[in-house]
Amino acid sequence: AAVAYARVVGEAPEAGSAVSAAGQASAEAHVAEEAEGLRLHLSSSNGTGYKGVYLRDGCFYAQHWVDGRNVSLGNFGTAVEAAVAYAW
Repeated sequence: AAVAYARVVGEAPEAGSAVSAAGQASAEAHVAEEAEGLRLHLSSSNGTGYKGVYLRDGCFYAQHWVDGRNVSLGNFGTAVEAAVAYAW
């Protein structure tokens, strides 16, 4: 589901793009496997479409507030990958 959503918002490569079919399938399987069973937190007020995910310096950055502190979850290549990290 996360990969399908990413295609709709333009973050996952379309079939037949310059990315090899095997590489694309591997990347999609990896993201889908990680997202399986997780609830991605969608946000209509965030430009990336996901709560806790921000675009910074060309990378997607995930962060979460815990006990009043901002905890960095890292930088990711796509918003979907960052959203999966946030969903953990």
